[in-house]
Amino acid sequence: MGDLSQPPMAWRQCGNQVRLWRTEANISREELAKESGYGAETIKSMEQGRRRPTLHLLEIADQLFGAGGKLTAAHPYLEPDKALVRTEEYMAIEAEAICLHWYEVLLIPGLLQTEEYARVLMASHCPPVDDDLVEVRVAGRMKRQELLKKATTLFNFVIHEAALRTLLGGPEVMKGQLNHLVEVGKLRNVSLQVLPLACGAGPGISSAFIVLEAADHRHYGYGEGQVGSMLHADPERLSALMKRYAAIRMDALNEVDSVQLIQRMAEEL
Repeated sequence: MGDLSQPPMAWRQCGNQVRLWRTEANISREELAKESGYGAETIKSMEQGRRRPTLHLLEIADQLFGAGGKLTAAHPYLEPDKALVRTEEYMAIEAEAICLHWYEVLLIPGLLQTEEYARVLMASHCPPVDDDLVEVRVAGRMKRQELLKKATTLFNFVIHEAALRTLLGGPEVMKGQLNHLVEVGKLRNVSLQVLPLACGAGPGISSAFIVLEAADHRHYGYGEGQVGSMLHADPERLSALMKRYAAIRMDALNEVDSVQLIQRMAEEL
């Protein structure tokens, strides 16, 4: 999510261990820099986790601090993580959430998709999957939409107009999808807004994301990409996401105007 990214926790933890071992050995940062061939500022960046500690540094630090291989052993854990799929973990939290804020750019949110729209989306998966798996996934998405019946859970959706004008499945499928949005928007626990194309650049031009509040009032952020998904509870990131969501809602049409726009678009198909 762009400016919300931070150095990996493994870098910070390893760098902190280098600092602790160096301090315990009563060796200055400058001395470590001289022995390793790096500049003092580079060592500082590695110790603070802003730069990945190199194998060379860890080997030198091991020898210099008498760490007995404990620092070098951390190196394999500094490599990039494999793509993570946090979807199941997210859905477990979603099922118990008391409030959900969802922003979508190019697709209709999964909780609001019609069966036809979802089927087209699932069938377009790359690499391709067989028809049976498509139907299993569609059925799972339809089952998941029963969450909207929980009147005590508040659902806030902001959908970019681009998602409404993308004819996924063709005019007939999209017309049914738009009409479905109008009906779902009538639920008293559902708020539906459209971010118009005319807004141009702004916080809504970037990727989709979701912020949830769990029953214990803890908050979680979730987002999906081409190669994985992210689920986090870091307060700083969540604060940034909520500010971004608030800014997007301010740019969006109100609920009445949003529904009227969706109705007009459906009539045009």
